[in-house]
Amino acid sequence: MAAAASSARTPTPGIPGDQTRRARAELTRGRILDASRRLFVERGYRATSLRDIAGEAGISHPGLRKHYDSKEQLLAEVVAAFETENEALLPAGIAGPELPFAAVAAHNELLPGYLRLFAALSGEACTHTHPAHGPMAARYKRLRDLSTRSMREYAAAGIVHADRDPRDESIRVSAAWDGLQVMRLYLPDRVDVAAALATHADHLRREPRWVDPATGPRRQPGSVVGGWALLRDPATQPEGYRVGRRRRERIVADAMALFARHGYIDTSLRDIASAVGASKSALLHHYPTKEDLLRAVLLERDTRISITAEAVAEADAASQLRAMPAGASYNAHNEPGLIEVYAVLSCEAIPADHPAHDYFRDRFGRAIDGIAELFRVAQADGILSAHRDPVAEAIWLLALWDGLQYQWLYDNDAVDVAAHLTAHLADVLP
Repeated sequence: MAAAASSARTPTPGIPGDQTRRARAELTRGRILDASRRLFVERGYRATSLRDIAGEAGISHPGLRKHYDSKEQLLAEVVAAFETENEALLPAGIAGPELPFAAVAAHNELLPGYLRLFAALSGEACTHTHPAHGPMAARYKRLRDLSTRSMREYAAAGIVHADRDPRDESIRVSAAWDGLQVMRLYLPDRVDVAAALATHADHLRREPRWVDPATGPRRQPGSVVGGWALLRDPATQPEGYRVGRRRRERIVADAMALFARHGYIDTSLRDIASAVGASKSALLHHYPTKEDLLRAVLLERDTRISITAEAVAEADAASQLRAMPAGASYNAHNEPGLIEVYAVLSCEAIPADHPAHDYFRDRFGRAIDGIAELFRVAQADGILSAHRDPVAEAIWLLALWDGLQYQWLYDNDAVDVAAHLTAHLADVLP
């Protein structure tokens, strides 16, 4: 044993001792980064500790701390490695007659863990207190600038129509791309990121508001359709006495704020009880488990979002679609916390064992079905062009909306969610 240990300390022949130590340190750092990448992908960033990473890498916790001071530093290196791999795929200039987005998306599908990590971070890190908020905000700004330059080149080469605004189109493409990646992880049988980007690339070739001559005659007025029950759970009604209802409302409001700030996993019932000013036992009287409270938070969020759509619930299909940006504008100005808690929880709940996973999977499915039906009716009314597929348009619109909200949470001044949704719908429903 002693001889083996002595041999392990003997420098490699022909290599100075410092070089040997540096080489070993690099190997150890490589094992740590590989372990971090695996665990961040499998469990999520919030649910992974430095001790977990040390165990996965086969070293002690103090040994890991000799190489990395914090989990945030590890996350930054893992993200940078993914980005380096990804950006290497983007051509330095025009490399062919097609936009490269679909090819890059197809490659991302083959990178183990890429979709899960970035889809989770898009929402989780949107709160200013998240350690990855700064790096992710900088990433979005860099991608906006890079995409805008590329879009100008594509427009000059005739790959994108000259009448399209390069910056606005690049923001919308990157936003929809983010939303598609999240939806893909919930609905892999319904959402194909690369295919959606390829279809959108075809739309970008045409002038804005182009309508296929094969489109049916426009029906005036359009067909009136009932409001689509996208969110509301009809089985829920206020229960109990007024004092109890008020206490539950306070608990849900404080839990919503904490879930948005720290995520569901990192928020304890004790944290919520402290925020409410009640004991944990009093909290459990109203919500026996944290999962019960999570369901109440999601229901409250959806109920408040639903109210903003009721004004046009009995309008024609195209009017209901065109009214959606007004709801986005209202939420941004009056209910920013609803946007934040949705972004955080929908991305945190991507792992199948998360208690909110089924909720968001079902919600995405209902939303696609509801919006697709509106587009089908609009197409029958001669308003949606014949070359556009209603289901594909529903998936893109929903992904665009979610992705724009992520970007808005990172930089309120750079992205106007309602304005971009309005511009997109004006193109789709001229």
